[in-house]
Parts: sequence; structure tokens; C-alpha cells
Amino acid sequence: MAVILNTLHARAATRISLRTFRLPGPCKVTRPNALRSLNTNTTATGSSQSSRWRQILYTTGAVAGVGAIGLYYALDQSVKASGLELHPPAYPWSHNGFIKGFDHQSIRRGYEVYKQVCAACHGMKYVSYRELVGVSHTEAEAKQAASEVCIADPMLVEGVIQVLDGPDDTGKMFLRPGKLFDRFPSPYPNEEAARAANNSALPPDLSVIVLARHGGEDYIFSLLTGYMEAPAGVVLADGMHFNPYFVSGSGSIGMAQALFSDMIAYEDGTTATQSQLAKDVVTFLSWAAQPEYDKRKKASIDVSSVAPDGRVGVKGLIDCPVYCPKVLLIMIPMLVLLTFWKRHLWSTIKSRKILFRETIKPPKKS
Repeated sequence: MAVILNTLHARAATRISLRTFRLPGPCKVTRPNALRSLNTNTTATGSSQSSRWRQILYTTGAVAGVGAIGLYYALDQSVKASGLELHPPAYPWSHNGFIKGFDHQSIRRGYEVYKQVCAACHGMKYVSYRELVGVSHTEAEAKQAASEVCIADPMLVEGVIQVLDGPDDTGKMFLRPGKLFDRFPSPYPNEEAARAANNSALPPDLSVIVLARHGGEDYIFSLLTGYMEAPAGVVLADGMHFNPYFVSGSGSIGMAQALFSDMIAYEDGTTATQSQLAKDVVTFLSWAAQPEYDKRKKASIDVSSVAPDGRVGVKGLIDCPVYCPKVLLIMIPMLVLLTFWKRHLWSTIKSRKILFRETIKPPKKS
């Protein structure tokens, strides 16, 4: 019993000696420095190792994620054994560029190709003849082109093709010659007739075909000039043709090759090679899809005048002494607004202050 009491007394004395407490008087009993340093070093070492392993884990996860994304992209972009589709190359179109516009002579020649070749199967129901005025034709030429419009089942009256219009004030339909406000007609009266005449394939409308196809002008040009014999192992159905640029994936297309060298004669004497025909008609279709293209280019570089009262005029006005590009009239106010918005957005970040304060240690008691 005495031995047990002595043991308990010794343990209690050890616990008391390791604690910090004050005794009556100037003496102070603290935890031994060796034990305190040992505990501090052990904690710091454990925390450092944990942080290091956490960094390694995060780095490994990031590398693995980036590698997985790269592998997925590489596999997605790889050549697929079942696909025969070719991607069109990028051609140097003359109207590409910040200060470049359409070649209007090419637009006129492209209209000739459309009228004599493409209009036999395709329509352009969103383009009217008046849009040709000042672009590729004069007003008289555009009126003549509208009066010669060839629609489905045209009616020939006294040697002039008449367009069915109406109803009039009495509720009856009537015939009239084509006018500038008429749109480019469809060669078929309805969709069923178009399919019946093209082996069940519906010829698409060409009004916005350049913007509606991935690859735009490059794709249309490559498609028109890319017909070839089907390679070995490719079996085509009756009435189908092979074009590796067609988006079907198998190269099978219902439209036969439409452009051949010297198939038409240009008014200006340009040699009508297949590539020239394709280039001109693609330029015409690109203009038809975005007739405001040149205006948008001019708006960024054209010089306008600002009158003293704030009115915007055109170049050459005597009462407007201040001249500047139109783009500046739009960009300068936007720049000012964006500058103030940016300063407001980052004001809370830029106004922060980070202060480093040194920990004040209590004075040592002697």
C-alpha cells in the first residue's frame, strides 16, 4: 500500500512540475525549455510534411487533368477510319481584310454564273433585284434583269415574261412584268416538285448559303471544284456523285458537277475556267449573304464630319470643320464608359492595404 501511494505521489509531482504557474513570491515555475522546443519542432515538421504532400497531390491532379483534356482533343481531331470528308483549305479571298471590300466585277460575273447555271435548280428568295443597283448593275440593267426573270411556269404574253401577282382591288390575280422589288425566284413551284426533279434531294436556297455552311466561302469553292471519281471500295447509289468535301462524311452527293471550263462566255471577256467560275459565283453568293459588308468596312475608315451643334454629316460639308473617322464617334464614348466601369470594378481590390506588423514580445523579467 505504501508503494502505491509513493508512485501516485511521484506522478502528481511530475505533472505539477511541467505546468506553468506562479508561486507566492518572485519565483515562476515553467515548462522545461527542452520539452517545449521538442513539441514545437514536432508540430512544425508535421505541418510542413502535410503541406508538401498536399502540393504534390494538387500538382499531380492538375497534370492528369490537362493530360486527359489533351488526349481527348487529340483523339477527337484524329482521322477517323470511316470518314472520307476533307476539310477545305483557306483561300486568299480578295475581300478578306480590315480595309478590303468585294470585287464588284467579280460579283457581276458571279451573277452571270448564277443566272445561267445555278438558277436552274436553286433559288434566292431573300435577295431582290433592286439590291444589284449600284453594286454590280445600273438601275436600267437591274430592271432588264428583273423583267427577264424566269419563274416556275412563266407566262409569255406578247414576247414578255409575265409575273403572276395580286390580288387586285377586285380580288383577282393579274399578270405583270418583273420589277426591281421582285425577289430572285425559285425554279420550282413547291418543295415536292423540287424533290421530284432532283432524285428526292431538295436543292437548298442560296441566299445565305455562305454563312450557313461551316467553312463559308472556302467550303463552297472546294465543293464546286472538288468532284472526282469515287475511290476503290466506295459504292455510290444510282444518281449519286462523289465529292470528298461534302459534309455527308461518305462523299456521296446528289448534285452533279455543275461548273466546267468555257461553259459560258463572260461579258467582259474573262476566261471562264472552272476555278474562275467557282470564284466568281462564290463571291456573288458571299455578297448576297451579307450585302452590307462593304458598308460595315467603310463605317470604320470613312471620314465623317461633326458640326458645331453635334450633327454628324458627310465629308465635304462646309459648316462642319471637325473631321474624324466614324469609328471614333462610337469607340471614344465606349472607351470612356469602359474605363470608368473598370475603375469601379477594381476599386475594392486596388484600395486594399496589406500591413505587416511585428509581434511585440513581452519584456523579459529579470
